[in-house]
Parts: sequence; C-alpha cells; structure tokens
Amino acid sequence: MQKIKKVLKISGLVAAACLIGGVAGAQTILKASHQFPGGKGDIRDEMVQIIAREVTAANVGLEVQVYPGASLYKANDQWNAVTRGLLDMTSFPLDYASGRHPEFSATLMPGLVGNFDRAKRLNDSEFMTDIKKVIENAGALVISDAWLSGAFASKKGCITTPDTVKGQVIRAAGPAFEQMLVAAGASISSMPSSEIYTGMQTGVLDAANTSSASFVSFRLYEHAKCLTAPGENALWFMYEPVLISKKVFDSLNADQQNAIRAAGEKAEAFFNEEVRKGDQIMIDTYKKAGVEVVEMSKADYDAWLELAKQSSYKEFAEKVPGGDKLIEKALAVQ
Repeated sequence: MQKIKKVLKISGLVAAACLIGGVAGAQTILKASHQFPGGKGDIRDEMVQIIAREVTAANVGLEVQVYPGASLYKANDQWNAVTRGLLDMTSFPLDYASGRHPEFSATLMPGLVGNFDRAKRLNDSEFMTDIKKVIENAGALVISDAWLSGAFASKKGCITTPDTVKGQVIRAAGPAFEQMLVAAGASISSMPSSEIYTGMQTGVLDAANTSSASFVSFRLYEHAKCLTAPGENALWFMYEPVLISKKVFDSLNADQQNAIRAAGEKAEAFFNEEVRKGDQIMIDTYKKAGVEVVEMSKADYDAWLELAKQSSYKEFAEKVPGGDKLIEKALAVQ
C-alpha cells in the first residue's frame, strides 16, 4: 500500500492522524520549531536534528520535520502553540513563558546553577520535578533536558561589577535577571535572543545577556566591544529543554512514544557531551573577531549575587506562590 502522509499541525487533526496511523504503512509527520539558526552548529538545533534522525531510523511510522530560525513560529509564540497542540515539538528557553507561569523564572535565576555539573544534578532533583509538573499541567512534556551557560556583552565596555551596567540598555532574557540589572542601574529592553543582533545593530541595545551558543550563532561579536565570559563564576544559566505537545504525544502509539523518548535521551546525551565546549568556542570566536574578553572575579560574582538576593530572589519569593520553597529545593542540590 502506498504510504499515506499526514502532517500534525493543529489539535483538530490529531484524531484524524491516529486513524491514519491505523492503516498499514501510514507515516505521521511531526513539526518541530525553534528560533535558533539551522545548519550553523547551534547545539539546540542539533539536538532537534538528532531527534528527527533517530525517530526516522526507528521505523515506527513517524517522522520529524525541523523548522529552525523561527521560520514556522516566532520565538515567543512557541509556548502557546506547543501546549495547545498547534505545534508538535520545540526547543524552548523556558523562562520565555514565565509571564504565564512565573515559576519558570527559577530556571534563569542569577547564580542558581553555577556550573554544568550542578545543572546536570538539578535535572533529577525535586526542584525540577516541580518545574516539570507545571510544564505537563500546561500541556507539554520534556523529552530532553538542556542547561546553557551564558555571558554578558556590551558595545560600551566590559561588564564586571554591578556598577558597570549603570546607564546601559540591556537585554537580559527573563524577569529575574531584569530585576537584578534594574537594581544595578540598567534599563531593560525585552526581546528573544533571535532579535538581539538587530537590537545592537540599530542602537536599541547597548548590551545583552544570552547563552554562549546564541552569542556565536547569532554573530553578536559583530557589534560587541567586550565579552564577559562565564569562566569559573558563571552567573547566567538557562534551562532550554526540548518539549513535545502532550496532546500530540498522547495520540501516538506505544512504539512511536518509545522512539520519541529514546531519541530525546540520545539528544540529551549529545548535549551533555558537547555543551561544555561552547564557552571556549565563544571565547575563541570573539577573540578572533577582535572583541575584548574578560571574566568576572569571585568578588564581582559575589557582588552580583548579593544584589540578586535583594532584588530578584526577594521578589520571586514574595510574588510567586511557593517561590521560596522552590528556590530552597534548587539550593539544596549540592
């Protein structure tokens, strides 16, 4: 029988796709969207591409088509789409959805993670169990965990101590970092990482926080004067998992679900192996481009962390239901 292809795009088609799946030789196609450049070595794109390849190789009547570079959905539209079943899969910076779920700000809280080893331990913690419950209740499932370290870059000078951001307009990725930076005297311009390049190019931004991977793949070195690399005192870590729509996942048969899980595990293993190289790749890229590269000292880091505790930590504990307990659970991970 000739293969029948059905594209899952809106939740109304899920039931029809299941019926088609009952026909011998049927092929279900899932759409995966993310904002990161495709085919340029971005580790988040490669995670999704691995999932696509592994799912196809499993030969369970399932394929994944990948749409990088916000070509299918804009960055900030992906959460609503995937939780409603309009989008099947996404690599998504979770704090982008903190406006709907304020608990997610804990996944981009200054100084909360610190290094890749601790990030990996957080994945299996009670803290992340609570975060994943919020994700699932909203309508999505995590199939690959991913924490990325990040940096500061400025067109004006090196950002080290809190007073070095005073008067600068900066993009910070999420509410917790924004609150800390405002407390240091900066102004905020919010936007997804895919828009930072234009923001710096047009003068909307003086500086930015984002992941090491985004600093390279979005070519921000073309507008930066100084980069503050994570080094041994990494203030910025962000959770950017690969998600699948719960509606879509529940519509798949057991073999297809197992193929998705196995592919997600392989993508996560790749990520854990490669992500540690990202900071050095960023440093090398920026030095080659003639950008000054510095790191925060322990004293610099401690000054930021004290400011964060007075601003973002305090506000999170006061305004997010159960926020204080959530932070306690994260800090309890050794």
